[in-house]
Amino acid sequence: MENIRSPIVVILGHVDVGKTSLLDKIRKTSIAQKEAGGITQHIGATEIPIKVIEEIAKPLLSLFNFQLKIPSILFIDTPGHEAFSNLRKRGGSVADLAIIVIDVLEGLQKQTIESIEICKQFKVPFLIALNKIDKIPGWKPLKDKPFLESIENQSLKVISILDEKIYSIIGQLYELGFDSERFDRVKDFKKQVAIVPVSAITGEGIPELLLIVAGLSQRYLEERLRINVEGPGKGIILEKKEVKGLGKVIDVILYDGNIKKGDSIAFFTKNGIKISKVKLLLKPAPLQEIRDKKTKFINVEKVTAAAGIRIVAEGIEEAIPGSPIYVVTQETIKEIEEKIKEEVSGIIFSSDIGVVVKADTLGTLEVLVKMLKERNIPVAKADIGDIDKEDVIFALSIREKNPEYGVIVGFNVNIDKTAEDIIKSSN
Repeated sequence: MENIRSPIVVILGHVDVGKTSLLDKIRKTSIAQKEAGGITQHIGATEIPIKVIEEIAKPLLSLFNFQLKIPSILFIDTPGHEAFSNLRKRGGSVADLAIIVIDVLEGLQKQTIESIEICKQFKVPFLIALNKIDKIPGWKPLKDKPFLESIENQSLKVISILDEKIYSIIGQLYELGFDSERFDRVKDFKKQVAIVPVSAITGEGIPELLLIVAGLSQRYLEERLRINVEGPGKGIILEKKEVKGLGKVIDVILYDGNIKKGDSIAFFTKNGIKISKVKLLLKPAPLQEIRDKKTKFINVEKVTAAAGIRIVAEGIEEAIPGSPIYVVTQETIKEIEEKIKEEVSGIIFSSDIGVVVKADTLGTLEVLVKMLKERNIPVAKADIGDIDKEDVIFALSIREKNPEYGVIVGFNVNIDKTAEDIIKSSN
């Protein structure tokens, strides 16, 4: 049976532009709509039902003139590059859409451009949330109102400052190869990047932002969002952690099919592909206040995509974040093992000449390797985990042939003691 799943949305942008505040405001605005059904908290993600979005965006529905069919929007809770790169899958990303947050007073900054580059690399469409409009001198806030209502309340001088800022950003985006426009002036959402002015503090513009994310997902990503609800689960490992009373667990974003307690799962480890059985499937108990430290998890029998879940299974302490995870049967094990090998082969490899790259997750490793290659720096070895003596010996052997490539690049990893000693003794 086919269904349309919730689109998976990530929030990106430069440091301090208000990514977390924006996500918190979206949550709080949604929690306030208790009568519309409230939100569901997932592991690593927040699900906002379409009924809540319709309630928040009620004044706008007649303007946009389309009926929402998607069940909800699943926002990834951790904003930023790293979580996004862990949502990687072969040929793209598990994320369906990105919101790139820009500070209206600062314009495009270094990490804004990096965010746009990463979206391009992973082929993820994006829109711009132009945040901090409440900081424009003379802005008169209208709490939680649509931007289109709020802008009517502003002086001509304030409107002129905002327009100036928007046109400056349109120019900067044009230089990067993107045609963009304020959302209500966009003629074709497929060809133009929508810019939605918002305030994470006052909530202005949040109705439009949610409605446009829902509308774009439905209109242009419908084929991608079609899933077989009875099919075997496919997901991506977002994080691996230690949890008191449970030991090692993995947090997974399930983007297709379903997963049940007792299912066999296949995922990638340092020692190759591991097959294990699901012992526990956990989801947080429904909450009103999401950041509650006393969050209790509930044990569930079955979960259908799209969802954020926590899994307890044998051998998951070896799992690598960014790895694909599949539900397998005796008949599909071989095929899935080949699929995972193929997905990982372009990321973990070794060759004769170039630098050594080590990272903590497959996603960050893939991004690092691509960035180095784009700068014409060859990579001889790319792998997951701490820098060890083999890495140092390998880099030293390369240094003898090509001194400029006798380098180890590490991201979020440690150097073990033996490796450190060899580095010191070899200068």
